[in-house]
Amino acid sequence: MRVVFLTGAGVSTAAGIPDFRGPQGVWTRDPEAERTSTLSWYLGDEDVRRKAWQMRAQASMWEKEPTHAHRAIAGFAETVDVGAVITQNVDGLHQAAGSDPASVLEVHGSALSWRCELCAATGPMEEPVARVHAGEPDPRCAECGGIIRATTILFEEALDATVIDEAHNAAARCDVMVAVGTGLGVYPVAGLFPLAARNGARTIIVNAEGTPFDSMADEVVGGDLQESLPVVLERLSRSS
Repeated sequence: MRVVFLTGAGVSTAAGIPDFRGPQGVWTRDPEAERTSTLSWYLGDEDVRRKAWQMRAQASMWEKEPTHAHRAIAGFAETVDVGAVITQNVDGLHQAAGSDPASVLEVHGSALSWRCELCAATGPMEEPVARVHAGEPDPRCAECGGIIRATTILFEEALDATVIDEAHNAAARCDVMVAVGTGLGVYPVAGLFPLAARNGARTIIVNAEGTPFDSMADEVVGGDLQESLPVVLERLSRSS
C-alpha cells in the first residue's frame, strides 16, 4: 500500500505558524500584507520589502517545533510506504519531524532559504534575518547588491514544474491519499485530490473545516487534527 499525504497550513498552526486565509490568517487580519507575497510589489516597492523582512524577523519560523501531526506522518513512514508528502507549507517542519527530505514536495517553495534575484546566490534565511535584527531594514545580496527574497513561490510566479510533475505522478499512482490540514481550495494542488480518486485511490480528508471534496472522499475526519490524525494513521498502518 502506497500512501501519499497532501498537507496544508492546518498541520502547522499548532506549532505557532499562522495560516494566511483562515479566520485569523495573516492576510485576513492585514490585507496589505498580501503585497509582501506578490512579486511585482516585492521587487518594486522598498516599503513592501521592509515589511516582508520585519514579518520574517518576527516569525522565527526556523525556531518552531514540529507538531504531533508532523511527527505522526514521519513515524507512519517507518512502517508504511509513503510515496510523497506533498505540502503547501513552506516551514520545513515535515523534514524537521523526520520525514525523508527526498519524499517531501514543497510545491510553494521554502521560507528557510533566500535567493538573490540578480545573481542567484542563495543561503539559509537565518543570515539575512540576523542582519535585519542588527538594523538593516532591507538586506541586499552580499555578492552583488541585488534584491534578495525567500525561496517561496510568490504571486505572479509559476510553480516549479518539476515539483508539480512529481506531485502529479505521486497522486496518480498512490493507493491512499490523505489530505491533512488543507481546505483543498488552492489550485493546482487541490486538483491532486480528485486525481487520486479518479485513479482508484482511497481518499481521506482530515481537516477542522469542510472542503469542496468532502462528498467525494471515502472518509472525512473533523475536529482537532493533532488528535485525530494519529488515530487515522494507526488504523491505516494496521490495515496495510
